[in-house]
Amino acid sequence: MRRRHSFHRDLYGHSITVNVRSGLLTETELLVNGKEVGFLRERGTGHLPRRLTGELPDFPARPFTVRLDRPAPGLRLPTCTLELEGRNLPMPDQVARPEPSAAAR
Repeated sequence: MRRRHSFHRDLYGHSITVNVRSGLLTETELLVNGKEVGFLRERGTGHLPRRLTGELPDFPARPFTVRLDRPAPGLRLPTCTLELEGRNLPMPDQVARPEPSAAAR
């Protein structure tokens, strides 16, 4: 069964979202203001920690990194942290739910 996580944070008038779909393939996408700026696909449940980079479209642009990790060994639920301008800001998981199987759709 695939799992989906969606981490989100509004900052400086911008929307930053990280969507993770895990299963046989793990897909991680990074969105800024609804536009995809980063994407990673791995076999299996994916390796953590995982990092994606982007930038806020300000003048000048503000580069940032999002880091997905597990809070403790053996825990399945990932955490997401936004690293921006020397600060580590937690991004709350908006949705932690299993996805319906293809047969149930």
